[in-house]
Amino acid sequence: MPRPLVAIVGRPNVGKSMLFNKLVGQRLSIVEDTPGVTRDRLYASSEWRGRTFDIVDTGGIEPSTDSEILLFMREQAQIAIDAATVIVLVTDIRTGVTAADEDVAAMLLRSRKPVVLAVNKADSTGITDPALYEFYSLGLGDPIAVSAIHGHGTGDLLDACFEHFPPEEEDDDLEEAIHVAVIGKPNVGKSSLINRMLGEKRVIVSDIAGTTRDAVDTPFENETGHYVFIDTAGIRRKSKVEERVEKFSVMRAQLAIERADVCLILIDGRDGVTDQDTKIAGLAHEAGKACIIVVNKWDLVEKETGTLEAMRKDVLRDLSFMSYAPVVFISALTGQRTERLFEQINQVYEQSRMRISTGQLNNVLADAQMRVQPPTDKGRRLKIYYMTQTGIQPPCFVIFCNSRELFHFSYQRYLENQIRSVFGLTGTPVRLVIRQKGDQE
Repeated sequence: MPRPLVAIVGRPNVGKSMLFNKLVGQRLSIVEDTPGVTRDRLYASSEWRGRTFDIVDTGGIEPSTDSEILLFMREQAQIAIDAATVIVLVTDIRTGVTAADEDVAAMLLRSRKPVVLAVNKADSTGITDPALYEFYSLGLGDPIAVSAIHGHGTGDLLDACFEHFPPEEEDDDLEEAIHVAVIGKPNVGKSSLINRMLGEKRVIVSDIAGTTRDAVDTPFENETGHYVFIDTAGIRRKSKVEERVEKFSVMRAQLAIERADVCLILIDGRDGVTDQDTKIAGLAHEAGKACIIVVNKWDLVEKETGTLEAMRKDVLRDLSFMSYAPVVFISALTGQRTERLFEQINQVYEQSRMRISTGQLNNVLADAQMRVQPPTDKGRRLKIYYMTQTGIQPPCFVIFCNSRELFHFSYQRYLENQIRSVFGLTGTPVRLVIRQKGDQE
């Protein structure tokens, strides 16, 4: 059975994200005094009384608003409420019960889901603040005073949530999920692609650049495997990153790359590869991640005979350092070819985890040296003793030789190409480490 899901909801700026971070034990959700910072649902796992469960942080609910973004945020919160096992309504003891609190409470009562009322910012300890009793008027039972900053009351809050968890059943061991980061410049269609692949409107889609701010983790399972999709904020040029919150978003996107197994690098088919696309692809390449280059909005490109192959050549030319990455042409809007991405993700993931025996590697090395002799310099010839694999994700190989200086970059590239031609290694970078006689281990 699925793990229990605790949804944290409430009006803007009551401290939902800070409480979320406190409950999961790490700073995943962006915390700012600006209302509306959290926009998408943000998931994380936590544990209490030996039970593992999921927590989702949502954007602030404005019951009546004309703002497009706030309407999206309310829609996302409603989806979280519908999926939740138990809902935590966060309020603010400093402001007391507001009309917005009453509207949100009424919305939750209509959901007929268990609701735990958390009154946040009760930072003092000892005597109960009389203001707490005002919150009984919401009709949600006993309010629990908590301090998201200091952690006071969070144990009582989790105990109250725990009471609503269904009986625990032994879960079958699930195969390890593949973490997939969807990266690219703003407005290239990252959120639209995730929604298309998941078959539901899980993350906010808007023409407004910068809509996605957090790196949103979304678990998903289908017949091809288990995945966790990470929708990241669009990475802009540094000169464009003026808003403090957006600086956090860029950092989150880079961290998302670090914790991903596979990166989908989205490019707008109408624009081709831009300088910013090259920099974003470089982040994934330098991090050693398996990559797929996804050319989106292909339905909007005017085509004639050979257009697709011409674009593929242009992409691989402009991203020449990623010639190993497959190029897929899709439309997140129409769903064209998006189903193929799951197979590609599985393939490049397996390739990035491939292990090759030392014997096989040295057979390839011997054959490569027979075809092309190692370079010489001033009468000295490079001697390669042997090669062995030392790591995966990406595959890393150590080559032992007599002189690192003689091991020209072009010959390293030649050997890398030989390894790829024999063993595949599609979609993943390859690391070659050169060691010469006398190097310390």
